[in-house]
Amino acid sequence: MYLINGEWTDNLPANDRAVQFGDGCFTTARISDGEVKFLDQHLLRLQQACEKLLIPFIEWSLLKSEMLQLAATEKQAVLKVIITRGSGGRGYSAANCQQPTRLLTVSGYPSFYTQWREQGISLALSPIQLGINPHLAGIKHLNRLEQVLIRTHLEQTPAQEALVLDSDGWLTECCAANLFWRKGSRVLTPYIDKSGVNGTMRQHIIACLAGTAWQVTEVRESVAALAEADEVLICNALMPIVPVHQAQGWRFASRELYQFLAPLCE
Repeated sequence: MYLINGEWTDNLPANDRAVQFGDGCFTTARISDGEVKFLDQHLLRLQQACEKLLIPFIEWSLLKSEMLQLAATEKQAVLKVIITRGSGGRGYSAANCQQPTRLLTVSGYPSFYTQWREQGISLALSPIQLGINPHLAGIKHLNRLEQVLIRTHLEQTPAQEALVLDSDGWLTECCAANLFWRKGSRVLTPYIDKSGVNGTMRQHIIACLAGTAWQVTEVRESVAALAEADEVLICNALMPIVPVHQAQGWRFASRELYQFLAPLCE
């Protein structure tokens, strides 16, 4: 069941813009001991996405209340929140959309993340590249066909996550996570100004490292840059941070940065 505009139902109108055009945005948050982790950051990312997509959603206090309500009884779970432009009209014009749709759902927390954090994971280079679109870059909109294809190809490999390039050949992200790597005291992460998602945990990590001995730099690099890395890790709001022991043919044993960040990302 889904909480759609305040009502528990499995029914979303067929003319909702999410169904017709993927016209909306979403965020996925971790619930721990009845609390939504990084709640304000998740709300902010939704607000920024709605502004970018020109979705006139205004019920932020109500949405926050619903998020807290759904989390209150959960020990460890996943909360997904979707905002669509709503229903109305056959074509691309949004002129007939009267009210945005808010949709919330809770699901079980993936148990494999614990094993990933303990053992590390491997990454495989995806043959699917991300299209470049500076206007949509960074936000988590509902157009996720690229990620569906990336995941489909990934499932044909033994790797747990994908290395994803944009159509210019630059490292951008993983299928469902952001990417960091370390060279000495330098911490590098791809620019997210032309494609990819600027994840809440990515933003949190960059903020955590500011003012420390670690020097964070956003870069445009090819996948070959990882050959010189001392350490690689990935992150998202659910993991929240996972070490990488292998990417392509390169292996990484260090967990120095991971051990520094892990307690800060809980």
